[in-house]
Amino acid sequence: MKHLITVVAEMKAKPGKEEVLLKVLLEMVEHTRKEAGCVQYDLHVSPKDAGQFLFYENWESEEHLAKHAASEHLKKFGEVRGDLLEAAPRVDTFRRVI
Repeated sequence: MKHLITVVAEMKAKPGKEEVLLKVLLEMVEHTRKEAGCVQYDLHVSPKDAGQFLFYENWESEEHLAKHAASEHLKKFGEVRGDLLEAAPRVDTFRRVI
C-alpha cells in the first residue's frame, strides 16, 4: 500500500454542541471503518478543547475515498454540520510518498 491516500480533517463544534457533534462523529467512524478501502479512520479530540476534533484517515485509493465522500453517512453529516460546526471543516488530502 505504498500509495495510500491520507486525509486530515479538522472541525470545531459550536459552543454547547460538543457532545452532540462527538456522537455524530462516532457514528461516522462506525460506518466508515466498514467501507471497502478504508485502512484507517481515527477520530481525535484536543486535550485542551473538547470541541476541537480531527480525523486522520488512510485510504487504499482515490476511488475508495471518492466512494466514501458519496456515502450516505457523509451525506447525513453534511445535512447537520451547519447546526454543529462553527465553520466548514478544514480538509487536506495527501498521497503517501514512502
